[in-house]
This record gives sequence, structure tokens and C-alpha cells, in this order.
Amino acid sequence: MAADTAQSIEHPALKRPKVSDREPLHPGYLRVGDPVPPASSLDIETFDFIDPEIWRQGKYWDRLERLRNEDPLHFTPDSFAGPYWSVTRYEDIMAIDIDHARFSSSWEHGGITLGQPLEDFEMPMFIAMDEPRHAEQRRTVQPAVAPNMLKEYESLIRSRTQGLLDSIPVGEPFDWVDRVSIELTTMMLATLFDYPFERRRDLTRWSDVATNMNNPDICPGGEEQWKREMMECLTTFMGLFQERGAMPEKNDLISLLAHGEKTRNMTPMELLGNVILLIVGGNDTTRNSMTGSVYALNKFPSEYEKLKADPSLIPNMVSETIRWQTPLAFMRRTATEDVEMHGKTIKKGDQIAMWYVSGNRDERFWDRPNDYIIDRKDARRHISFGFGIHRCVGNRLAELQLQILWQEIMERFSHIEVLDEPSLTSGAFVKGYTWMPVICHPK
Repeated sequence: MAADTAQSIEHPALKRPKVSDREPLHPGYLRVGDPVPPASSLDIETFDFIDPEIWRQGKYWDRLERLRNEDPLHFTPDSFAGPYWSVTRYEDIMAIDIDHARFSSSWEHGGITLGQPLEDFEMPMFIAMDEPRHAEQRRTVQPAVAPNMLKEYESLIRSRTQGLLDSIPVGEPFDWVDRVSIELTTMMLATLFDYPFERRRDLTRWSDVATNMNNPDICPGGEEQWKREMMECLTTFMGLFQERGAMPEKNDLISLLAHGEKTRNMTPMELLGNVILLIVGGNDTTRNSMTGSVYALNKFPSEYEKLKADPSLIPNMVSETIRWQTPLAFMRRTATEDVEMHGKTIKKGDQIAMWYVSGNRDERFWDRPNDYIIDRKDARRHISFGFGIHRCVGNRLAELQLQILWQEIMERFSHIEVLDEPSLTSGAFVKGYTWMPVICHPK
């Protein structure tokens, strides 16, 4: 941002991005800006969580709490994504997440998000596979985020973080989401894929499009535009895949897939599925935790004081941020047989949403779950990364990026001040931020 614009009263960074009006996705869903009724006024039988406007306004907490207390296994008979079950308690989510025999994440059954995939556009990916194919493909990409690689990445992440924070306009407003969170995560993603660095924002774009087919601010052309941009992504990565396959194997994700015994003969759609999984997994989660940490410390100023007094709390604070933020609100499973739970029967073929965002705030498991407590003793027991065989493959890398960011922030700034309530993503899957104006105050 040019210095001469920074002094004007109408600062560009303080303009909240416009949200365009749109037709509600389903009868009964809210229009943009409609008031969200409190959970206490609703008939619990018809609770439906996936109305995007509820998420855009951040008005879901009382709904989740009511379900945990009154109906921990809840059936929504009718929604934009069809009928689905909601599981909202920590222990129940854990039980389902590790029971991959009875609760499948395979794309053949519908995958990891609610609703049916487009008939002619299925994208198999290893997180949406059952054993043994899941383990075979996951093992192929694991070396890119193995401990020896994290050691190698550490100095690169640190120097980039330092360079970016040194370029920030101190004492002037700017959008933290775009300037810091997106930029840092996209730089890391470009490195993991060995993607042309100057074109790294392609990855941000594909990540946003992949999870926002029905959001006109991101994908105004709907399904047709979504398919077109996904095919652009596939064409780009198919070229890289073939190129890397003809070269000696390296440790980037595409080279590993191109040389892997179980992945070198992937179909194009399988390649696209895995690329999108790695882009969304490596991008949305980390970037929203980076923004969430700044926001949380502003909401809980006593915790910011605690951090200033003892920066050694940063690693634990990172775990607490990932719990408090929960960057992916849910994961879907599909029942492979009839299952009894809480006196109800989940029928074979039913879709189930494991609401990680609710499990991470379950009063039965956590003390003061809605508070952000950077020295929380059991913060690492959050379920934001999933659990069991599908636990996030890059979780250690995400934690490392966040730790380095906060170590470098504490070196430079006395305080990062959030100037306005952030704008939130609309949609129930990726739970994050699209804009948050801040001022960084020098030490």
C-alpha cells in the first residue's frame, strides 16, 4: 500500500468487502443480512446447520450448544445437501472418527463434505478413501512433511516470515488476512508443490473456488465456472505431474505423487482430487488459524498480556488457537451399516457431519470451552486435525508455521490491534476470515 494513501481518513484497508445478495440455496434459508433467529426460538426437529448465512454472521454457537445438550445425535431431514445427521459431542465425534469400518469417508460413498458430488465430476482423494488405498496414497506424500523436511523448511519459513513482517506498514491499517495469512500460507504451499513462485496466488484462488461453488463473490458463474477453474487447475498440475515423473524424484508433493508406486498411474481426476485436498488442507486451515490467533488475543486481552510476559507459551498457544478457531467446521462420514447411537439408528448410506467446531467447545470435555486460554493444559487434545487414520497429514507443519509467525511477531511489535470485527467466510465447511483490518504497533 502506498504511503501517501495511508494518511487519508478513508483508508482502503478499512473498507469491508461487499457481500453480494444471492438467492438462498434452499427454501427457508436466510438472505444476506437477514437477522439470524436465536436457537431458543427454533424447533429443534428442523435444525439445519448448513445455511451459509448463519456461518457468515457467526451465529451458530447457540445452535451447537443446544444440540449438545438436548439432541447430541440430531437428524436434519431436509437441507441443501439432503438429509444428514449431526454429531456434536467430543466423545461421540472421536468414536465415529476412529470407526472407519462403519463410517466411511470414501468418495464412492460421497466423500468428506455434505451433499452429493457432481455426477460427472467426482474427485477421488486419499482423505476420501478407505483402507487400504487411503494408507497407500497417504504414505506417498508423507515424506514431504516428515520431521527431516520440517527441519529443512524451518529456516525458509522463518526468513520469509521475517521478510514479510518487515515489509508491513507499522502504525498504519492494513488487511491482515490478505497481507499476512494468505501470503505466508501460499508461499509455503508453493514450496511444498515446487510450484512457480511468482504464480503462487493461483493456489489461493483454486483453494477458494474449490470450497465455494455456490458463493457468487468467489464463483459468480456457479457450477460452470467452478468446473472450468477446476479443469484449469488439473491441466496445470497434469503438466507438472508429467514433467516431474520424467525427472529424478525430489521431495515436493507432485514429484512424490508422480514417482509413487501407488500414485504414478492415477487418473487425471484422482490427481485433481489429491491436489485440491493438499491445497485446501495446507491453505485454508493455516491461514485461518493465523488470523484467528490475532483476533483471539484481541478478544481476550489478558491472554495477550500473558503471552507478552512469557513468549515460551507460543507452542501451547498455537494448539489452543487451533482448538478455539477450528478452521474446518466439520467432516462428513457415510454409514456403511446400520449403527445405534443415543437410542437412534443411523441407517446404512446416511451422511453424518462430525462437527469438530462443536466438539472443541464441548462443556463435557473442556473447562471454560468458549474462552481462549493460551496455557490451557489439554489444548493439544483438540480435534481440529481429525483423529485416527485421517488425522491431518501436515499438522506438524501447520503448527511450525504458526509458532514461527508468533515468535517473529513478538520480536517486532508491542501489539497487533484489531480495528473492526472481521468478515467471516460464508459456508459451513471452511470456518475462517475474509478480511480483518489491523494496526501493528512497534516495540
